[in-house]
Amino acid sequence: MNSLQDTTTLHNGVKMPWFGLGVYKVQEGEEALQSVKAAIKAGYRSIDTAALYQNEESVGQAIKESGVPREELFITTKVWNEDQRNDSVLEAFETSLQKLGLDYVDLYLIHWPVKEKYKQSWKVLEQLYKEGRVRAIGVSNFQIHHLEDLLSVAEIKPMVNQVELHPLLAQPELRDYCKKQEIQIEAWAPLGQGRLLEHPVLQEIAAQYNKTTAQVILRWDIQNQIVTIPKSVKEARIIENANIFNFSLTESNIQKINALNKNERFGADPDNFNF
Repeated sequence: MNSLQDTTTLHNGVKMPWFGLGVYKVQEGEEALQSVKAAIKAGYRSIDTAALYQNEESVGQAIKESGVPREELFITTKVWNEDQRNDSVLEAFETSLQKLGLDYVDLYLIHWPVKEKYKQSWKVLEQLYKEGRVRAIGVSNFQIHHLEDLLSVAEIKPMVNQVELHPLLAQPELRDYCKKQEIQIEAWAPLGQGRLLEHPVLQEIAAQYNKTTAQVILRWDIQNQIVTIPKSVKEARIIENANIFNFSLTESNIQKINALNKNERFGADPDNFNF
């Protein structure tokens, strides 16, 4: 993994960049437009949005204005819980596609495992995949038991599971399970929503490499074969976050970071959410 364009191959043969830009809580309009354009200009090829984020139009505009051919980009969006509950997954997909101004998305995810609904939603995603309207399909915030339940009825196995994952929530069992199932794991909030940037162990490791704590965490992701999508709206930070391909963490430093795991979530619990 030597550059921002390096990819992992999903189990259906589609190539997905190891590194991308997340746009959760990035304001629709100028903020989202400029941050996505800055990322693409800096060499990012993967952009992760969702219907919930309400910035798909700005992401789509940035894609158009970037000058980079569509086929070189990897665009992810997600279906929100309300559309699962209302059985309007297909309509939600059409809306996302229209807002993005695209003919297809590269990865479409079920955003959360809504009880009694996600298996039904998956059937719609499988249909979209068969029709070639999405290049890959997957899930987000699924625990092992959700995946086992889904696999009991799935015709097509999810290609990706995007979950909260950072050194304090390293998810080793889920990562092992996904690896066995050939489901690519992807980290949201890889920096613990900024809470890990002052962590003394991470700061100490960062100093050894003359890198930032963020760069060390993101490098830990990549070396652990975790796709990662840090969020920033500042161009300098977007560039800095991606400057992780010119060093490698030693095995002992990887183990030190692994040892920080406390199963500590900053986001919602996939087994107990009320939205």
